[in-house]
Amino acid sequence: MTAGQLKQLTGLSRPTVADLVERLTASGLIEVAGESGEQRRGPNAKLYGIVAERAHLAALDVRTEGVAVLVSDLLGRVLAEGSVPIGDDTGTGPAVERAVSLVERAAKEAGADRLHTVGIGAPGLIDPASGELRDSTGLPEWHRRLMAALQEKFPEARVGVENETNLAALAEQRDGAARDRDTFVLLWLGLGIGAAVVLDGTLRRGVSGGAGEVGFMPVPGTSGLPSATDCDGGFHSVAGAAAVSALAARHGVTATPVGPEPHAAALVREAVSRSGTGRDHHPDPAAERFLDALADRVALGAAAVVSVLDPGCLVLAGEVGRAGADALAARVQHRLTRMSPLATEVRSSTLGGGAVLRGALLTARDRAQDELFAPPGRP
Repeated sequence: MTAGQLKQLTGLSRPTVADLVERLTASGLIEVAGESGEQRRGPNAKLYGIVAERAHLAALDVRTEGVAVLVSDLLGRVLAEGSVPIGDDTGTGPAVERAVSLVERAAKEAGADRLHTVGIGAPGLIDPASGELRDSTGLPEWHRRLMAALQEKFPEARVGVENETNLAALAEQRDGAARDRDTFVLLWLGLGIGAAVVLDGTLRRGVSGGAGEVGFMPVPGTSGLPSATDCDGGFHSVAGAAAVSALAARHGVTATPVGPEPHAAALVREAVSRSGTGRDHHPDPAAERFLDALADRVALGAAAVVSVLDPGCLVLAGEVGRAGADALAARVQHRLTRMSPLATEVRSSTLGGGAVLRGALLTARDRAQDELFAPPGRP
């Protein structure tokens, strides 16, 4: 931007803007990035931009089966990325070492001598007091150890972890399906079930960090009730990956997963391709029935969320949600319209499998920029 544009956007006086530009340039935070092409008398105005190399950031998407990472500059431009699988039989120590080595390699490839901020997305609850992953049954121990290991390897870095569903929601709000919404709920349909709640532009985590743990939500159609330590009997039992796979089998839908894609997502993707919303000119009745039955189940949990929060917009994400795309979203919205008096638009994720990484990068970038541009002495 030019100094004139900065003046217009900030409302500050020209001398104040000139002083700020001089101080920011001297501190190495901004630099002359070119000249404006305005046709006017005299020399063209200087264009100022953030010094992208001032800080390097890392974003991680931590899953039960592996880790994906990207390293960027301060503007969020991706300089390197990679991933590594981590099997169930991998010990905690080797798993942590493999993940840390992946981050080291990516940083080296990006030309980063050090990392300023590391953002991690992982399944599970985040302790609001400590900012760390809470001990959760069903999740690998190496997930909890990774944050400390990265802090040890990169002692100067600010390392933070956030629930993967919350990060996906932040990414969809900034760059994806919810860009025009200040209030919405992202419903994560994958190996597990979760939700992220954004109200009036702010992500709501709850007192214990558990806002959106809808997998434990009691719904009709289960054989029992969930417990404090087990979501069997809750919404997870009717819409989680295992339940989706069993439902597909009952309708005769089969599929072969592509790459690391969960089997349930492959089944939904295949059903969509064979349905009337897919490319096939002759819809498969079995695929249609399966998608209708799946939408019935998703709508159970969605209706409960809508009745409490009235978000106006629901974004379907996660591997199964992305596989269902607009075909599943339209079916769920049709059922919600019948079930609830509260108007709710149901959309599918537009960021694909990179939503968690994108959200982790956005939070790391915001944190780094806030710190680097903070007034001296601000805590």
